[in-house]
Amino acid sequence: MRHFLASVLLLFLVTLLGGCLSPRAESPAEKRSVINYMSQTTLTDLYRQRPSARENISRSDGYAVFSNINAQYLFIGGSGGYGVVVDKATGKKTYMKMAQVDLGLGFGLQDIRVVFVFHSPAALDSFINSGWEFGGRADLAARAEDRGASATGAVSISPEIDMYTLTKSGLIAKVNLSGSKYWKDEQLNQ
Repeated sequence: MRHFLASVLLLFLVTLLGGCLSPRAESPAEKRSVINYMSQTTLTDLYRQRPSARENISRSDGYAVFSNINAQYLFIGGSGGYGVVVDKATGKKTYMKMAQVDLGLGFGLQDIRVVFVFHSPAALDSFINSGWEFGGRADLAARAEDRGASATGAVSISPEIDMYTLTKSGLIAKVNLSGSKYWKDEQLNQ
């Protein structure tokens, strides 16, 4: 019975988060516009909360900004979202989707923004063309609009990649292992 309930829960989470893989807009041009706006407002929020991030990004080879919805129920969770990667040398934007599976203890739902900073062309290219991330993390956030608190800071994923996480809204407490996949959005990159 437990396996059945876990399977139903996983199916529910995948269905719920599937709608988060693309911005709510009709045409590819409108979707790109929504993603670009999300990227700019996220960077503005990041610079206000962590002024040192501006210099970190200005010295980088590129950066990525993602919006995703994260849900966790007891031992299983997941998230889905979308974003854009900017190659600073060329100015080229690559639009991408993301999905994540979490295994660990927790409960909640949150709307977050993630900013990756790439300190080498190889790291940037690898992210765009491979897009995997594995890790463990602990999150504690309670935020609604401009009220509440969440932990925000730069985390070095590797010597060539830093990551910032900003909670937009939600309530979540979790400790887990996660695997994320980032991939190009073929429709938006045509």
